[in-house]
Amino acid sequence: MGTIMIVEDEDPISRVLAAYIRKAGFDCAIFKDGLQAMESFDTVQPELVLLDVMLPGMDGWEVLNGIRRKSPCPVIMLTARGEVTDRIHGLNEGADDYMTKPFEPEEVVARIHAVLRRPPRSLVSSEQVVIGSLRIDFKSRSVYLNGASLSITPRDLSLLLFLAEHPNQIFYREQLIEKVWGIDYDGSDRAVDLAIKRLRKALLHWPAEEGELRTMRGTGYQLYANGLK
Repeated sequence: MGTIMIVEDEDPISRVLAAYIRKAGFDCAIFKDGLQAMESFDTVQPELVLLDVMLPGMDGWEVLNGIRRKSPCPVIMLTARGEVTDRIHGLNEGADDYMTKPFEPEEVVARIHAVLRRPPRSLVSSEQVVIGSLRIDFKSRSVYLNGASLSITPRDLSLLLFLAEHPNQIFYREQLIEKVWGIDYDGSDRAVDLAIKRLRKALLHWPAEEGELRTMRGTGYQLYANGLK
């Protein structure tokens, strides 16, 4: 399993949450303030963020907005304020769930699993995505690099389109098999590795400073999109 980022300035709460989350099989990265969490976000590459609203320096709303500008990573807000207007505000700002203190750590773990079972959030709302010199057209299922059309097999193209719909998000082989190959696929999950290898060859001349297909720890893959427009 991946890493859960806990952004909470109260040590007793973060320690208890971390203990239960690690018991559930996840890694944990704990941060006491929002600014430090945002500075470390790209390095940690969390699978989900538990985010307190009341934080020193940069509050939880600012952190949530910062995450949503760059990543569809799931976020569960943690707060002592339980007013309906606050919950609505959090969900409207892009939070995936909202928990009011005090809470039982077992429920937090259950909410984490529930959120991770949902279809991944997409940052892409248009018919195409442009990442530097790479343009991916979802409607026509076409890929262009520096204006030139790339020849990509249908299955490999489906994989690239899926990753492009969720830029900067990590997916494990099993997730990609289910989303791209389908739940009835009974072949080896190494098919994902071979497809990624072919896509990297097709994107050989795409500048690395704009983006790349990355292999992440834990055998996950990500379309890193530094030049996303």
